[in-house]
Amino acid sequence: MPTVKPPCKVLVSGANGYIAIWVVRALLEKGFSVRGTIRSEEKAAHLRQLFSSYGDKHEVVIVEDITKEGAFDEAVKGVDAIEHTASPFHMNADDPDELINPAVNGTVGILKSALKHGQSVKRIVVTSSGAAILHETSTPCTFSELDWNEQCLEIVREKGREAPNMMKYRASKTLAEKAAWEFWNKHKANVGWDLTVLNPPFVFGPAIHAVTAASALGTSAKLFYNHVAHPNSSGATNELLASVGTAWIDVRDLAEAHVISLGKEAAGGERIIISAGLWKWQDFIDAANTISPPPKLATGGLPKGNPGAGTGHPSTVHLLYYDTAKAARILGLKYRTIAETTKDTLADYEAKGW
Repeated sequence: MPTVKPPCKVLVSGANGYIAIWVVRALLEKGFSVRGTIRSEEKAAHLRQLFSSYGDKHEVVIVEDITKEGAFDEAVKGVDAIEHTASPFHMNADDPDELINPAVNGTVGILKSALKHGQSVKRIVVTSSGAAILHETSTPCTFSELDWNEQCLEIVREKGREAPNMMKYRASKTLAEKAAWEFWNKHKANVGWDLTVLNPPFVFGPAIHAVTAASALGTSAKLFYNHVAHPNSSGATNELLASVGTAWIDVRDLAEAHVISLGKEAAGGERIIISAGLWKWQDFIDAANTISPPPKLATGGLPKGNPGAGTGHPSTVHLLYYDTAKAARILGLKYRTIAETTKDTLADYEAKGW
């Protein structure tokens, strides 16, 4: 498939979201035109103000309900590529379908619209997750793009509403990605576009979307705030801080991966794990305590935990590893370090008065 280069126009779904707004920014900075979808006009003001310097290279359109049939029919017209990031991520769903239906229907819906009305579309990049790949294990395991999280599907099937909330979320990401590949494989002979799926782990880093308080941050970002920006890590024990953590990526690097994916022919038809590496909460806490001068936070100071007890400690165990060879080969992405992301995120909190 032909690659998509500036000044082509790219549709970004859920453009006011934590990840998506960084994708919009990265695209605009590289010279693309961007059409972003949001759910209501009131959410448009922040985007228009943030990207006002780009003039008519940035536009916002309303898609009230991404699960409705034909929701994206108008939005896909005249764009050269689609970056689909809109999907719920929270831990308070009672019925698993609260997460599964929007994730699956939103993803398949945008592909259906591209099939019917996206005559100029050449590539669609979907944000999936490491949640669609990993499974919980009691021994260290390395996961690759060949792996699928069947574990969460079995648990949600068996337990329904009683399934752990993390399993409901993982099921939503797994089923949405499976549905995307199934749709593309069924129709790829009849469309002028191909599909790329990016599978990031935990996403951390500063926020440029409209968020009025730390309590309103999304799930991953709020976890970071609670553990790294509170003097007592919101009550977490030193043992938890040294033992909890898997893999991560800076939100800005994830946005960069979305942009790079448009211009790499080899990314078409590929599922790609993008991860900066391993982490424990203690790693971010240790990085925070090396910042000079220390950030002035409304929380009153930084936690200490047990310095040095994180990833580099001889007794630390990581159960989850990702094989990122494909991302290195196709995307050649350079990742920010834990120190860089921690410094920039805490500076963001300080600037916001948090």
